[in-house]
Amino acid sequence: MATFHAPDNTVLAYHVFGDGVPLICLPGGPMRAFAYFGDLGGLAAKGHQVVGLDLRGTGASEAGADPASYRCDRQVGDVEALRTHLGLDRIRLLGHSAGAELATLYTARHPKRVSELVLVTPGTQAVGGQVTAEDRLETARLRRDEEWFPAAYEALEAVTQGRATQSHWESVAPFTHGRWDAAAQAHRAAGAHQRNQEAGALYDAEGAFTPAATRQVLAGFEGRTLLLAGEFDVAAPPRAVAASAEAFPRAETVVLPGAGHFPWHDDRERFVRAVTDFLG
Repeated sequence: MATFHAPDNTVLAYHVFGDGVPLICLPGGPMRAFAYFGDLGGLAAKGHQVVGLDLRGTGASEAGADPASYRCDRQVGDVEALRTHLGLDRIRLLGHSAGAELATLYTARHPKRVSELVLVTPGTQAVGGQVTAEDRLETARLRRDEEWFPAAYEALEAVTQGRATQSHWESVAPFTHGRWDAAAQAHRAAGAHQRNQEAGALYDAEGAFTPAATRQVLAGFEGRTLLLAGEFDVAAPPRAVAASAEAFPRAETVVLPGAGHFPWHDDRERFVRAVTDFLG
């Protein structure tokens, strides 16, 4: 682990794995520590240096003195400070889920600094993307033969109708992974200890996203973009991910069969191959 100073002097931590061209990785959650990435399916062993940032207030990073600094757009400066600290002129940038929103906003603010952008099962608020209830339910119905499906689907209907309780949120957990096995359940259980709940609640606060302005800037983005979707992902259904790809001029979308919201857990080999084929 190493550290650097954010623009407001908050000390932030990052983790480096492997050798090769750096790939800066931004966690989702929102505001979950980098630890949940694990080894990103073994990506570091394939010639990529994984540089994982603990966002402010998560993992080994200090909390921001001002809670408003947790808002997604206000963390763009943290990513730029990391780039400067690493001495990189241009970066390869990966964001997962809510972290993909931060990666998108960074790219919009610093388009000349990003050569390749990888958005893994991404949130789409930054570019004005919409995920409908039917997108989620249609994706969920692909799992109808799973033994846990009836209770999980009923809970998902409650979620999409805006009447979810904590019990409903727990019941939809099997939809987060392509296989609801012991490893997936352990990954889910660890999340409660890795996420800064207060910071997560402020991440997408009012004003965080200005989709029209972001899309206008991204229209001139000259770097390449890869959007990875999971076939079974109800959080970022493939249809919504493919639609958001239209915001990036040089974009390709890959749907990973049998994968959920954490594709490096569900199919390490396919995930690493997709990212490596894109990065070269």
